[in-house]
Amino acid sequence: MRMLLIGPPGAGKGTQAVRVADHYGIPAISTGDIFRANVSEGTPLGLQAKDYMDRGAYVPDDLTNALVLDRLAQEDAGSGFLLDGFPRTLAQVSTLDDCLEATEGGLDAVVQLTIDTDAIVERLLKRATDQGRSDDTEDVIRRRLDVYQEQTHPLVAVYAERGILVSVDGMGEVDQVTDRIFGALSGRVVGSTE
Repeated sequence: MRMLLIGPPGAGKGTQAVRVADHYGIPAISTGDIFRANVSEGTPLGLQAKDYMDRGAYVPDDLTNALVLDRLAQEDAGSGFLLDGFPRTLAQVSTLDDCLEATEGGLDAVVQLTIDTDAIVERLLKRATDQGRSDDTEDVIRRRLDVYQEQTHPLVAVYAERGILVSVDGMGEVDQVTDRIFGALSGRVVGSTE
């Protein structure tokens, strides 16, 4: 099973990705985690990515594509995966399509988490305080939301047209959102470990 979780920064994708991936027995692959790991390790890619992240901009496609495609080629992703944070642009959709076509498959489902903008800002400011994240100032958060609307939100129409998009309300308690996701996916995907 191959899935994508999409939504604005702060919608709860990271939290839900882990839960959904565990439920279906597939790895959760987060570009944000990949970037932050490289930043904390001080790798050359991490230093390049940090500059973009600190400004609230997306890491360029060529850097992102290389990391994600390498991760998708690893053995544990052979039977499925849940992507969180990729693709973020229409160009990345094409890259992912090409990669999946080479392995004779496409995405089974795309889950869109929807959430109010003010709630996102509040969540991310709290996370910044709790985790000491330098990339979560209010100005940067609002810029990231603008970039999401410009570059990533158009993917919703692409996946809706393909008939694989399900929209889920991302507001409320974590367990409630998880239950909504499983309800939306019920009957759409195979491979549940239940």
